[in-house]
Amino acid sequence: MHTPQRPNGDIFNRMVSGAAYMPDAECAAQTKRIHAATVLAEEHYARGEQAQAMHVYREHLGHLGEHSHIRPGARFDYGVNTYIGDGSFFNFGCVFLDVCPIRIGSTVLVGNNVQFLTPTHPLNPIDRAAYWEGGEPITVEDNVWIGGGAIILGGVTIGKNSVIGAGTVVTKDVPANSLVVGNPGRVIRTLDENERPAYPHTYSAEALEEARAFYADRNR
Repeated sequence: MHTPQRPNGDIFNRMVSGAAYMPDAECAAQTKRIHAATVLAEEHYARGEQAQAMHVYREHLGHLGEHSHIRPGARFDYGVNTYIGDGSFFNFGCVFLDVCPIRIGSTVLVGNNVQFLTPTHPLNPIDRAAYWEGGEPITVEDNVWIGGGAIILGGVTIGKNSVIGAGTVVTKDVPANSLVVGNPGRVIRTLDENERPAYPHTYSAEALEEARAFYADRNR
């Protein structure tokens, strides 16, 4: 497994810890590295070289698991503070502002233009004008689906198997197996892994069995 080039200065480490900091030249250099890597990955993608594009990300992110895929338009603040498990998918235009760690599990599905925002700024205008910054980490557990345009704020953990509706702003922890919608996001129901909609819904048990039979026959 490749370990990316990672800054180790006291300012960068202070930033990752969530303490108040002011970015320095080492922080700026890492931002330039991940931006250049993103450009290279998208050049590969434009030529249909998706495997090479994901290899570039694996060289520069904290971790990108096997069979995970990031479509074009992704933007990272530092990259090395973003950790993604196996088999996860990110649609076009996702944003990862990873001043603090962003940890995303396996088989997580993320819609287009979803934002993971770990940075914070002071409410006090004098402190804010002095360019103090901080941050809080984000954790997304396994098998979560996040709809397009959702915003995940720092300090949040989204429990496994949850669904975040399109456009939702997640401001606090989400229990496992929850359906969350709105701004601010609120839990509207608990999901049951044995529950499926009634036929003829696309995802009813009968419809999915029909789909499995279709592909089994097609692959003979």
